Amino acid sequence: MQDMNKSLVTGILIVITAVVVLFGVLLLQEVRRATEPVAALREQLNTQFDRLFNPTPTIRPDPISIVHEVRALARLETIQYAVEKVITAETGQEYLGFLFGDRLLFVAHGTVIAGVDLDKIGVDDIEVDSDNRVILELPNAEIFATILDNEKSYVYDRNKGFLTRGDEQLESAARLAAEREIERAALEDGILDQAQVNAEAYLYRLLRSLGFPDVTIRWETP
Repeated sequence: MQDMNKSLVTGILIVITAVVVLFGVLLLQEVRRATEPVAALREQLNTQFDRLFNPTPTIRPDPISIVHEVRALARLETIQYAVEKVITAETGQEYLGFLFGDRLLFVAHGTVIAGVDLDKIGVDDIEVDSDNRVILELPNAEIFATILDNEKSYVYDRNKGFLTRGDEQLESAARLAAEREIERAALEDGILDQAQVNAEAYLYRLLRSLGFPDVTIRWETP
């Protein structure tokens, strides 16, 4: 009889436990269904606040383009340098810089392109003798372009004083300084000399391939 009672009690406990678990699952599902609109509303509000405080810039190019000048170019680009420079730009650092100063570190990536402007070659700069030997005088190499890579260039750090909104032109000034420094670095590294070496080798091979047996290339007096 006792064994039967124990089995009955055990069965009742199992049934009660199962009912409690089932009720808990159902209750949890109801709570989730009840809180889903709240969670969705919270996520929507977070999205709206994020858009408000971190707006995505809207860019609308004017459909009208004005072409000011069109020029024909005969430039032989013979070398390109890729240069990285770190520029420090600052203002208001003399007195009370922690209140009114503005300083930024700008990491600049840019390219410098150099070569020879073949449009400067005149009739007097080319001599061909009776044996088909060529003497070619070339203008000195020059910098064609110094281009700042906006995708790779960025402001690494900026510190503004507590009582200033910062100089709106400081980053623009840093970019201009970066272009000058990138070009200066390329010049100091001998970009023009290498541009002339490359141009001379290219034109020598070109003229020889056209059937001239002897090619002499000279450069303008610096």
